[in-house]
Amino acid sequence: MAEIIYMPRLSDTMKEGTIVKWYKQVGEKVSSGEILAEIETDKAIQEFESEFNATLLYRGVNEGETAKLNDLLCILGKQNEKIEYLIKKKYNKENSIKSDKQLAAKQIVNKDMNHIKEKQGLISPLAKKIALEERINLKDIKGSGPQNRIVKKDILTIIKKKAKKIKPISNIRKIIIDRLSKSKKISPHYYLFIELPADNLMKFKKYINKIYNSKISFNDLIVKATALSLKKNQEINSSFNKERIIYHKDINIGIAVYYPEGLIVPVINSVDKKSVIKISQELKEKVEKSRNKNNSPKDLVGSTFTISNLGMFGIDFFTSIINQPNSSILSVGSIQRKPIIEKNKIKIGNTITFTLACDHRIIDGAVGSAFLLTLKEYLLEPMKILC
Repeated sequence: MAEIIYMPRLSDTMKEGTIVKWYKQVGEKVSSGEILAEIETDKAIQEFESEFNATLLYRGVNEGETAKLNDLLCILGKQNEKIEYLIKKKYNKENSIKSDKQLAAKQIVNKDMNHIKEKQGLISPLAKKIALEERINLKDIKGSGPQNRIVKKDILTIIKKKAKKIKPISNIRKIIIDRLSKSKKISPHYYLFIELPADNLMKFKKYINKIYNSKISFNDLIVKATALSLKKNQEINSSFNKERIIYHKDINIGIAVYYPEGLIVPVINSVDKKSVIKISQELKEKVEKSRNKNNSPKDLVGSTFTISNLGMFGIDFFTSIINQPNSSILSVGSIQRKPIIEKNKIKIGNTITFTLACDHRIIDGAVGSAFLLTLKEYLLEPMKILC
């Protein structure tokens, strides 16, 4: 018997999915465990597998189209099985929506026609036809033809300008908009800044890479130092849940990663218990998977604290919006070479600036400050990171 397959929930925050690619055409057989399609969620592009042996009888969403959670994705069943009764409701619903859209479009066209009647005689027939099809308001257009007559070229210029300004919003960008807007609204943010000498950290990075023949980055060292600082300041490693504050035993750090479609936050679990080398390896793997959109859902959930590092982009310092449900986020700037006062003498050295954004419902200023001072201790004496 034919079975409807609905748009699955592939992440904890997913509300809709976009079909990136279908691996099967209608009429083709599919085996249990075989990939049916690639679906872009709010967090990554994921492969969707068939749960049983069947034939693909119907595809409810085309490549590039988006469907909401639990919308009809496809129908699987026996070859040549009748399925009209299953999709009848879907078509009835779509036709109803289509009628509403057609009515709205007709109203827009009528409105545009009023502007065209006002310009009658001052627009060429072809320009008028294109303007109606593209719903272009002619009211403020000055034509390039004789006596300011609007010609085809004028309409095409408007269309070209509009095309440059319009960019579809991806599912990931929609979720970023939603989550960050809510975070800024519900969490009363405040910010703490600290600038630290970075010479010891730079020397330590060079030393540890030579000793272990590795490629540990400043970010790897900062992630480990942050985890150890969270262990000593457990109030920072917390979340707000309705009327409760949850203090987490595990220290799971999310790392904000930028790629063209938006921001994604892979998570390194139990960071305080891992070596710097292990953290470095795992971080490289998850960042690469994030940029290739190959993360599994478990790679992107469960963070208790987040780090955003824009130092590689040459940003001195910046503030970040808290990644809910975390209580804080640490922003890391670039290493800057500048004059430093040391023992009443001025010398040239390197500094790095950190910004801690805190949710004031949970974290008071003294608690946030204590965390930053602990972080300072580790980064001024980075050998402690290995202890």
